[in-house]
Amino acid sequence: MKLDILAFGAHPDDVELGCGGTLAKEIAAGKKVGIVDLTRGELGTRGSADLRDQEAAEAAKILGVVARENLRMRDGFFLNDEKHQLEVIKMIRKYRPEIVLCNAVDDRHIDHGRGSKLVSDACFLSGLRKIETELDGQKQEAYRPTMVYHYIQWKNIEPDFVVDISGFNHKRVAAIMAYGSQFYDPNSNEPETPIATKNFLESLNYRAQDLGRLIGAEYGEGFTAERYLAVNSLSDLK
Repeated sequence: MKLDILAFGAHPDDVELGCGGTLAKEIAAGKKVGIVDLTRGELGTRGSADLRDQEAAEAAKILGVVARENLRMRDGFFLNDEKHQLEVIKMIRKYRPEIVLCNAVDDRHIDHGRGSKLVSDACFLSGLRKIETELDGQKQEAYRPTMVYHYIQWKNIEPDFVVDISGFNHKRVAAIMAYGSQFYDPNSNEPETPIATKNFLESLNYRAQDLGRLIGAEYGEGFTAERYLAVNSLSDLK
């Protein structure tokens, strides 16, 4: 199955938090989108890996992605090395996306920056034909995505561009809230974490509103780019 967009996240819920509105908008426009989670988030303070598996499946249904996989790397301890790069390369060559979205280049959680570099490096290496991989007993062809962009997470990184997600923020929030174990619940007896506060819950809207404000829209999601963005003419810029 060839996808238009493949979004990677170090943990289940990273993709929904960072680019869920953008994915929902692209899916509504007819694009085929998939998600690959690097870990099961098994070190998370709240919930469990099994519960997050279920929540990830529900979030995928809400967004309408056509595929979601989990590479089951070690939460907190995966590395940007050959072993892990090859696992990501297999996903890139399997789905052959035009666009790859991945974690923030720098963030509070150490897995986010490391996952960002892991996926970015794998995107380049995936295009080298002398790197051989097999999936389900079949040799894979070399393939390199056209574009790699990084969504924004905990830290307020200055975006290189902002996507207007007006009309899709509600679906983004619904996909995020599918992870009921992770976010604010006044009736929960679980320990409080930085993302399980009322302030963080409210930030889901006010950050999107602020990014939208910067581009004259109701809601927005920001991204950073690894290389210059090209346009055919000035009129393509808004």
